[in-house]
Formats: sequence, structure tokens, C-alpha cells
Amino acid sequence: MAEEKIPLTYKGHPLRRKDNLIYYGSMADKYIIMLQVLDTKKVDDLDVATKVSVQLQLTDPDLKSRDRVVKKSEKDSLYNAMDVASVWLERALSNK
Repeated sequence: MAEEKIPLTYKGHPLRRKDNLIYYGSMADKYIIMLQVLDTKKVDDLDVATKVSVQLQLTDPDLKSRDRVVKKSEKDSLYNAMDVASVWLERALSNK
């Protein structure tokens, strides 16, 4: 049986993960969110994020990485970080 690749999405925007970095949004859009898990703790046998950096970034490849950052914040859980990220991304993309 052929495995079908269905991309992971949250509230209509794609999610991509590489190690402790999570990218939320599409590089085809003007803005994207970068979430970085800074700290975790063990709950039973699962690592749970306890400190997450959230950055709203421009996707313009001509800008330096520090100049791409529009907004940034730190949250105490991945849930809170995704909540803020979805609001920031929706607001940024609606102001095209």
C-alpha cells in the first residue's frame, strides 16, 4: 500500500519541524512563524516544552536573519506559543 503524504496543518497553515524548531506558515506568504523549544521537562517518558520562543518573521530571502524578525515573545508551553503564533500570523497575513 502506497503511503500518502498529508502535510500537518494547524488552523489552515502548514507546520514543519526540524529538531527543536517548528515553522508555522508557508514560505510563499509574506510572513511565517518560527517557534523554538528552548527548554523541556520529562513527564512520564515524554519531553514537554516548558519554554518556547515565538518569532513572527518576514520570508524575504534578501534580508539578514535578524532583520526578518517583526515580533518575538517567549511562552511557557507549546500550546500557549501556538495560540499566540496563530493570532500573529493571521493578523500579519490579513494586512497584505
